[in-house]
Amino acid sequence: MTQLDRLVSAFANLMWGPFLLILLVGGGLYFTVYCRFTPFRYFRHGLDILLGKFDREEDPGDINHFQALSSALAGTVGMGNISGVAVAIHTGGPGALFWMWVSAMVGMSTKFFTCTLAILFRGQDDQGHLQGGPMYVIREGLGKRFKPLAILFSAAGMIGCLPMFQANQLTQFTRESILIPSGLFPANMNTGNLAIGLLIAILVSMVILGGIKRIGLIAGKLVPFMVSLYLLAGLTIVIKNITELSSVVELIFHDAFTGQAVVGGVVGEVIRQGIRRAVFSNEAGLGTEALAHGAAKTTEPVREGLVAMLGPFIDTILVCSITAFVILVSGAWTSDLNGVSMTAQAFSTELGLAGTVVLSICVITFSVTTMFGQSYYGAKCTGFLFGTKSKTYYNYFYISSTIIGATVSISFVINLIDGMYAVMAIPTMTSAILLSPKVMT
Repeated sequence: MTQLDRLVSAFANLMWGPFLLILLVGGGLYFTVYCRFTPFRYFRHGLDILLGKFDREEDPGDINHFQALSSALAGTVGMGNISGVAVAIHTGGPGALFWMWVSAMVGMSTKFFTCTLAILFRGQDDQGHLQGGPMYVIREGLGKRFKPLAILFSAAGMIGCLPMFQANQLTQFTRESILIPSGLFPANMNTGNLAIGLLIAILVSMVILGGIKRIGLIAGKLVPFMVSLYLLAGLTIVIKNITELSSVVELIFHDAFTGQAVVGGVVGEVIRQGIRRAVFSNEAGLGTEALAHGAAKTTEPVREGLVAMLGPFIDTILVCSITAFVILVSGAWTSDLNGVSMTAQAFSTELGLAGTVVLSICVITFSVTTMFGQSYYGAKCTGFLFGTKSKTYYNYFYISSTIIGATVSISFVINLIDGMYAVMAIPTMTSAILLSPKVMT
């Protein structure tokens, strides 16, 4: 590990200390109780809104409810669901999945509040266009005194929303599961990684320069397909190993409170890894979800909050759980592999060539659509700090970072993004807690 790797790792571990865990989980519990369990009582109504029963073309905003959720999911349902879960199990043991569930359940309430506030306190950018997101919530809802929080969120968001993790894991999967077995990968690994990174950069640039409307249209078509395909393949593996399911569930709950699968048996590390990877995956409390939902066409803030709360359920309770069960029932979690390689081994072992093909399709679509969504987030953060004209320059920087992500270590990428996510969560959760009474009035 290089000195830079160690510095970034120390920064991420410092930020993901007890304070942030209490802020995210404790804040989510506060939201859940304060709104009287609204995400669970109005779950069906949220689905009705999502399906367009209340859409009105004349409402202010850029995209409809379905496209807003799809854009948000395009930024969350990605490599965090395939490789992030594997990282959680590798570092925190099977019990990490339990704490991912806990984080997702309270995260539904968190997203209900943050995305309702994103509509309630939309503001205008320097071009007079209506915008939503934590920085506008802070500016419009809390006033100029709290502007440093808005600046902090936007500055961290410019880095935290870079596609380095997705590019890194897509490169790793392409190299180890497709090119090396086919004998097509060059002898020099750095050259091969660079070539893959360049191809990813070209593909991503073809979409993100079109802006949120194009992202919404493409994500709206790809996200439901990729989620359904992945769930179907994963369920096939789980059903194939149905006799192992009860012991796996028992292992998850036992390890969640004992930490026996972690070196040293530290329960706190299991909890931290579970919550850390859940937030990495579903982004509840980070504020990125508010950036996408803040562009929705609606005059009813609570309505968008009800749509947004479905995100953690789909992302973590469904997709991440399938990944975890596949890894655990297949026994792949006991190997020395990490990240997407662990998940790839599980699919290949259980479904053979079909598993490799299905996972290849899902890895490509999951990672690329995540990059589509996150480019919009980072550009909005840049626009808030430097003006809307700066978004174009950020997009070029964003595209270039895919090449960097493809050529550096997975530990560096994860720790860098984790650290920035932690910084983003502080102003997002602080503003949401302070403004929570506005949601319930």
